[in-house]
Amino acid sequence: MAEEHPKQLWQFDHREGIAHISKDDGRLASIIAKSKGFHLNIDEAESPYDALLEAIAYQSISGKAAATIFARIRALGTGGRPPTPEQILRVSDHTLREAGLSFAKIAAARDLAQKTIDGIVPTLEEAHKLSDEELVERLISVRGIGAWTVEMFLIFRLGRPDVLPIHDYGVQKGFALTYGKRKIPKPKGLAKFGERWRPYRTVASWYMWRAVDVAGKAARKIKKAGSKKRIVKRIIIKKRVVIRRRLRKKR
Repeated sequence: MAEEHPKQLWQFDHREGIAHISKDDGRLASIIAKSKGFHLNIDEAESPYDALLEAIAYQSISGKAAATIFARIRALGTGGRPPTPEQILRVSDHTLREAGLSFAKIAAARDLAQKTIDGIVPTLEEAHKLSDEELVERLISVRGIGAWTVEMFLIFRLGRPDVLPIHDYGVQKGFALTYGKRKIPKPKGLAKFGERWRPYRTVASWYMWRAVDVAGKAARKIKKAGSKKRIVKRIIIKKRVVIRRRLRKKR
């Protein structure tokens, strides 16, 4: 049976959030005006365990392939729902491999199942009572679950209003496009700038994603900032190429 919880636990006034994040910010206000209305499609029936099991299946592969694999995983459960933690622990590695999970993902799925049974991964009702920080601390203890996955869970499963995924490439690129930057920002810089959006950083993140949509093909111009080591390496390689060409000409 799906866990029940009152809607008011996750709903917040997004209109107030939009007014707050766009106050005295013409660039952001422009993106908001060009974008569709703010909306989070919250799945109120999905537990943290279900959401994270799906996230594990989707890691590092295309969406289409992941959907096929997760459909096979779901078929191992009953009543159209994914297998329970107890069922995951009983299923053989061979069966999970045939469904499409790598050995690393199988280990992650089993760790998720065990930590759910142990109470480290909370129920949906318990999750709504925990702070963002408490949830991050608990959920990243699961093998294969990182901060980004937890942040997506906080936004799209719990509807938390103040989450800024500073390592998300879409948010980074949207920020660069909105504020006229040639390269995506570093996470620390984005976090510092994002302080002005509190307590509605989720709304700001949502519009950073929309900024990429608004930009269309122009979004391709934004590049990742290379590290100093990479830049030095490129310079050295270019110099070597130039020297080789000169030597060939002398011959």
